[in-house]
Amino acid sequence: ELMTGYTMLRNGGVGNGGQPWMLRWSNRIRLTWLSFTLFIILVFFPLIAHYYLTTIDDADDAGKRIFGPRTGNELCEVKHVQDLCRIRESVSEELLQLEAKRQELNSEIAKLNLKIEACKKSIENAKQDLLQLKNVISQTEHSYKELMAQNQPKLSLPIRLLPDKDDAAFPLPKSNRNCRLHNCFDYSRCPLTSGFPVYVYNSDDYPFGGSLDPLIKQAFEATVRTNVYITENANIACVYIILVGEMQEPVMPKPTELEQQLHSLPYWRTDGHNHLIINLSRKSETQNFMYNISTGRAMIAQSTFYDVQYRPGFDIVVSPLVHAMSEPNFLEIPPQVPVKRKYLFSFQGEKIESLRSSLQEVRSFEEEIEGNAPADYDDRIITTLKAVQDSKLDFVLVEFTCKNQPKASLPTEWALCGERDDRLELLKLSTFALIITPGDTHLVISAGCAMRLFEALEVGAIPVVLGEQVQLPYNDVIRWNEAALIIPKPRITEVHFLLRSISDNDLLAMRRQGRFLWETYFSTSDNVFSTVLAIIRTRIQIPAAPIREETAVEIPHRSGKAAGTDPNMADNGDLDLGPVETEPPYASPKYLRNFTLTAMDIYRNWNSAPGPFHLFPYTPFDPVLPSEAKFLGSGTGFRPIGGGAGGSGKEFQAALGGNVPREQFTVVMLTYEREEVLMNSLERLNGLPYLNKVVVVWNSPKLPSEDLLWPDIGVPIMVVRTEKNSLNNRFLPWDEIETEAILSIDDDAHLRHDEIMFGFR
Repeated sequence: ELMTGYTMLRNGGVGNGGQPWMLRWSNRIRLTWLSFTLFIILVFFPLIAHYYLTTIDDADDAGKRIFGPRTGNELCEVKHVQDLCRIRESVSEELLQLEAKRQELNSEIAKLNLKIEACKKSIENAKQDLLQLKNVISQTEHSYKELMAQNQPKLSLPIRLLPDKDDAAFPLPKSNRNCRLHNCFDYSRCPLTSGFPVYVYNSDDYPFGGSLDPLIKQAFEATVRTNVYITENANIACVYIILVGEMQEPVMPKPTELEQQLHSLPYWRTDGHNHLIINLSRKSETQNFMYNISTGRAMIAQSTFYDVQYRPGFDIVVSPLVHAMSEPNFLEIPPQVPVKRKYLFSFQGEKIESLRSSLQEVRSFEEEIEGNAPADYDDRIITTLKAVQDSKLDFVLVEFTCKNQPKASLPTEWALCGERDDRLELLKLSTFALIITPGDTHLVISAGCAMRLFEALEVGAIPVVLGEQVQLPYNDVIRWNEAALIIPKPRITEVHFLLRSISDNDLLAMRRQGRFLWETYFSTSDNVFSTVLAIIRTRIQIPAAPIREETAVEIPHRSGKAAGTDPNMADNGDLDLGPVETEPPYASPKYLRNFTLTAMDIYRNWNSAPGPFHLFPYTPFDPVLPSEAKFLGSGTGFRPIGGGAGGSGKEFQAALGGNVPREQFTVVMLTYEREEVLMNSLERLNGLPYLNKVVVVWNSPKLPSEDLLWPDIGVPIMVVRTEKNSLNNRFLPWDEIETEAILSIDDDAHLRHDEIMFGFR
């Protein structure tokens, strides 16, 4: 109805046409009512509600409260809030526990802060104590140096002594046969620091030079040019050398002429003191022309001596110079094994003077052992050796007549048979080589015996020398009992038993030593000449010339890659390898025995048995005596060019008796174009105790890659460039090596740190 009325009003009313003013009036009333209603709802209703809510809880009766707080039990009675109550109680308990823990942690933090403060104070006190200890150590070191300076002052080199030109005050011996170093050698020309200068006369400047064997003269001159001791200044020379043989027979000068020529040498000085006359034999076994020549105080070096001519400790018995201008063919030398060869022993020779009587009056072996001795020992030797050969207990070969014309020989000497190649072929099949000394006991050594010895050592036949009076080459510096058997002639009947009783191990050891002696002191002209000089130098107690150090040409390389630690290398269990060096590398102490070593050793060895001096059997590459050898092992050998005094260092003194305060070692690593393998090997050295530096010997002509980054292992790494690719480059005495101990290793070798430390200790 309202809507109908409203419609009617808009349409102007019903019946009487709908008055317009009525429509306007009704619209105004409707808008006013609607606005008033909205005002009441939006303004007054919130005010009333707010007032009611703020005043309703002020009632005194708590039971009439509607919005006021109620007790927990009343709320919990409400079913939908029971779970919330339980959660609130649990959270409240956890909060209480956390609060207790927080208070406990605060208490512990306070205690730790107190400890930190106490530690800081302790550190400060320790720093003060350390500073005081450093001051004490510094003062102690200073005091120690002062005491050492007082007790061991530095020694300056002695003043160079030069004798007068005429040497008028030099005393004369009663006889030239009595010449020894103490009365026939002028030590004033050879100070310890002189370096052993040697002056060599030019044989072509003298008449006898035209009679010399051309090959021997050429070989001698070539050797002289390369020797480190040769000087051209005769005024400072210690020893003067003149070559007089081997001479060619047709143009050989008379003894009186040769004597006059020797006495006319510009530095002969009336008696020839400090002179050495060398007479080398190459093909002749009969030359002993020095026997009838007055040589004064000059020393003689040759292969043939009579007892009235030989002066022990003064003259030198040298080996024959077989390979004059050519190197021996080592490919033709038989191997050292098998130990036993076809023949137990062999001998070929002929002695013209007594051979006929020996063959006519030959007696049986049974007659020999009954005591019916022949005319001389050579006859007994012939009889006994023939009996051994006829018994066929062992396969032996003995021949006392030559199939062809025998070589020339001295009286009572056994002449060589056949050519050299034929003799060598027989010796290659022989375990032992018999060497029968001359029947004349006054002939202490002959060139023929020396030649037999040379050939036996060359092919590995162990020499058996019959005759204890013999003076073998270099007998005062070589222990011949280690390479040969020297048996008196009266024991000829026991020789067979002795040879069969030697074990294979001893045979092989003697053969190896003989091979070493032959290679080092007999084989070439350089070896013979160097050995003669070394004998004289050792006799007068002058140290050897330093071995020339190899200049290390460094290859530039970049370093900076931090080296890692290989767990397999670093796992050493509870073993304490030693401290890692935290200070710059330091060199070994300087070698202080350069001038005393030779004197101490020569005195000890000349007064020991069975041999007067033991040649070193450890360096078969250098034909020199022991003091010229360079051993790089710590504390066991000779090192004339530097290094320490030896020993194992302070850390091992208690167990091993070290005698130096501290010691380090150098790693020498050989490599060839294997950069990755090399880098891995270098990284494995990181953290290695006692390491001084690493010397990488780069054997390849191709340089390392420019972008190669080398590891930083805490010590210097020096890359050395070589002139040629050789495995022997690892043994060169590089001048960058400053320690005695050296670890020579390949780039692909894997050694744990404890293994390296075991070797160093």
